[in-house]
Amino acid sequence: MSRDRTRLVRTRRTWRGIAGAVTAVVLVGGGFAVANASTDTQTGKSAAGVKRPVDKKATGTGAVVSAANEFLNTLDADQQAEVLLDFSQANATAWSNLPCGSTCRTGIQLGSLTDTQLAAAMKVVKLATGTGEGTGYDQITQILKADDVLNAAQATSSAGPAPSDTASSTASADPSATATTDPSASSTATDAPTDVPTGTPPSGGAGGGMGGYGSGIYFLAFLGTPSVTGTWQLHFGGHHLAVNETYKKGKVAGASPFFVGVEPSSWTADDGTTYAPLQKQRDGMLALTASLSTEQLATAKLSESFSDVLLGPGEDGQFPTTKEGIKVSSLSPKQKQLVLKAIHPWIANVDDATAKKLMKTYAHELNETYVGYSGGTALDTQGDYVRIDGPGVWIEFVCQNGLVFQGKVHYHTVYRDHTRDYGSEFTFS
Repeated sequence: MSRDRTRLVRTRRTWRGIAGAVTAVVLVGGGFAVANASTDTQTGKSAAGVKRPVDKKATGTGAVVSAANEFLNTLDADQQAEVLLDFSQANATAWSNLPCGSTCRTGIQLGSLTDTQLAAAMKVVKLATGTGEGTGYDQITQILKADDVLNAAQATSSAGPAPSDTASSTASADPSATATTDPSASSTATDAPTDVPTGTPPSGGAGGGMGGYGSGIYFLAFLGTPSVTGTWQLHFGGHHLAVNETYKKGKVAGASPFFVGVEPSSWTADDGTTYAPLQKQRDGMLALTASLSTEQLATAKLSESFSDVLLGPGEDGQFPTTKEGIKVSSLSPKQKQLVLKAIHPWIANVDDATAKKLMKTYAHELNETYVGYSGGTALDTQGDYVRIDGPGVWIEFVCQNGLVFQGKVHYHTVYRDHTRDYGSEFTFS
């Protein structure tokens, strides 16, 4: 969802479950149990794919590469061709926050995979992302669940209250704890959403009844060949999520762009678990702006108004030439720590060791970083906007009016780096 509207595509399958080597996750397309989940039976329409080495003892990037190879080994030749793509600018920048399916993304669709393939795919994502509660892989699984809530909202016209915009901080650290651990087992829904909006979704806008939402409409690609010596990118995302992690010679050279948004901002599942995928991001920004004095707020106030993030999809390299807001060097030591705490939830999308290194870099650059805001600072109204802009780090958080859950806000955010986007592989004018 954004200022522009992209034609939606229908999902080929709904999410069925993630199990086995990955901590099991049961997500439900539209909040309903799936009776026609695909099986592990191959159709035989394609030749067997190339087999790649798997090292079960590998660590760090080696473990990510091994998991990528393990996933590729579950695919036939045609499927491998969908996943293994050139690390080109066109492929790397093919991500979006819109529910536009394969029309704006590269890679293989999760909904087309068997249970075993799906478990292997998500193992790669899990190993490549952070382990924190409410960040990294935990946040990613919650964003996919949110898409199923939207799918359910489109599938029902029954009356019911919309979810609230705030949530308890006690969201489960492991949203998949009740799922099956057998990768060949059929999944059973345990968290079908009960909070759905009144009436039908808006026509003509994002959603529009065209089936553009759902956790099965997410895509995974490897741009370049996964290895501990070469350059390649893990490219994963769908509606309201874009993960782009670039590896060079066995190290992460860039963990951005990372787009994450959510609608609804929070909801409660049937088992009583409350999910609020962007709670840590929102809380960090609220604590930061709340610490500013009246005089500091006046300095931090931006002259522009914002209906979306500036550097979303298709806006690569378009950083403002002049930094705006209040310079962090003028803040107190406690306020400076709040800036770093506000930055961290976005950086935590990448593996913990890389996140720690990036945070050290951003701490070193802190005095040359700026904080700005537009609209209000409560982050509960259309146009409320906060930005952190440093020599490296760039983070935006903006509130928009809900499109499916009308009358409620939803969030768009993006993390970029002035020099490290896509591993510094491309130059944008």
